[in-house]
Amino acid sequence: MAMTNSLAQTLAQVPIFSGLSPEELNFLTERARIRPFSVGQTVFGEGERCEGLYVVERGRLRIFKSSPDGREQVLSIDGPGSSVAELPVFDGGPYPASAVTLEDSRLIFISQADFRELCMSHPQVSLKVLRVVGARLRRLVGIIEELSFTTVRHRLATMLVKLARVEGQEVDEGVTILLPDGHQEIASRIGTVRELVSRNLSRLQGEGILRLQGREILILNLARLEAEMPNQ
Repeated sequence: MAMTNSLAQTLAQVPIFSGLSPEELNFLTERARIRPFSVGQTVFGEGERCEGLYVVERGRLRIFKSSPDGREQVLSIDGPGSSVAELPVFDGGPYPASAVTLEDSRLIFISQADFRELCMSHPQVSLKVLRVVGARLRRLVGIIEELSFTTVRHRLATMLVKLARVEGQEVDEGVTILLPDGHQEIASRIGTVRELVSRNLSRLQGEGILRLQGREILILNLARLEAEMPNQ
């Protein structure tokens, strides 16, 4: 019973399930399955047949597309309370992207058949899915605009500023941030290659805007870095 209550509380906080009655949440919790994943484990792969959607209860997922030559473009990083793969559950197609865990994670799985049955009985869920998918579409359009109309330097500066604003720690000389694992991961997030990430970080260091300290970066002049962002 305690696990059922915990599942219901988690699902009630997910945007597409918010507002459901206790009976409707009970419909989901009776059919949902808990799936634990270790760090770096593939949840589903691009092009695979969609079996259902996932809700992140604990941990983080990296959602990305892969090119034939092995390059990757990160689409999103989804944490607790996020639902993943609603679209293929709706249209019956394969998973359009891949999902891999960034840390040990605990996911809630809801099968395609059960989710469709819920939507047939409760049309408001379908409307909420459309709202979530619409927000994702807007975010993807933003990614396309960035890749098409900005330079690697602009995108790198934008990423660093966002990290500074959300996770940065103020110190005497400026703001420190911790980069994602490796320059390859940064490249995947901003749509470029590792060599250009390294080159642009070195240039920013040479210009006195930041100082590289392994994975940690000390931003010496946040205002100058912000000025590198598009539309600033």
